[in-house]
Amino acid sequence: MKTKVQPAAPAKKTSGSVLNVFSHGVLVIWAIMVVLPLLWAVMTSFKTDRAIFTSPWSLPDSLHFENWSRAWSQAHMSDYFLNTILVVGGSLIGTLLFGSMAAYVLARFDFPGNRFIYFLFIGGMSFPIMLALVPLFYVLNNVSLLNTLHGLILVYIAYSLPFTVFFLTAFFRTLPSSVAEAAMIDGASHTRTFFQVMLPMAKPGLISVGIFNFLGQWNQYMLPTVLNTDPDRKVLSQGLVELAVSQGYKGDWSGLFAGLVMAMLPVLAAYIIFQRQVVAGLTAGAIK
Repeated sequence: MKTKVQPAAPAKKTSGSVLNVFSHGVLVIWAIMVVLPLLWAVMTSFKTDRAIFTSPWSLPDSLHFENWSRAWSQAHMSDYFLNTILVVGGSLIGTLLFGSMAAYVLARFDFPGNRFIYFLFIGGMSFPIMLALVPLFYVLNNVSLLNTLHGLILVYIAYSLPFTVFFLTAFFRTLPSSVAEAAMIDGASHTRTFFQVMLPMAKPGLISVGIFNFLGQWNQYMLPTVLNTDPDRKVLSQGLVELAVSQGYKGDWSGLFAGLVMAMLPVLAAYIIFQRQVVAGLTAGAIK
């Protein structure tokens, strides 16, 4: 009687599971390091100054919404918010408009100097902004744009264009040429083809680069500090520093944390709302 030989059980691949557990552990630690300071700042914004120093890690005994109202009105956070929205909104629209137009031409048309202009934009990404502060100051002063919101908008656009053109040029190259050629055959001009055909197709890329520019322009501090010293035209980053410094030893810490959370909320909301579009825009070129 023959005995049936059982096949040997396959060796367990433990290396993959160990790597998976390690990667998930690193992600959990990173998430805790990012989320805990945000939660602590939100919690602290509802405390009194005394509670912040006596029990910094405990939950607030009651929600002190007067901290937020005091930061909004007495610390002029409302004015700083309005100035920031005007500057970032105007610069974001200008950056996406001019950046997409330049990127479309560089990606779709061959002409003498195409590669030179493209690499010129890439070189702008590596240029330290600190080296341009003094020339920018004198240039804006000579054209009467110093300490103005529209002058700051133009500087933000110039500062953000290199990365925008670099990102969108690669994105426009992934879009099918047949759609643009069909529009041209139907009699559409280059302008109509760009705005009505190609630009809607590039929506994921526009949202992705728009979010990156929004984050950078919203948190910008060095440029407005040098080029925008008018107290009535200061942006949010300047206002937070003003709120922290002007009080001296009588710092309004609860109001400061309330203002800090106010400044964070638009950034968090923008990422939460558009996070799927950001991922789609970053992976669109790889899927093609």
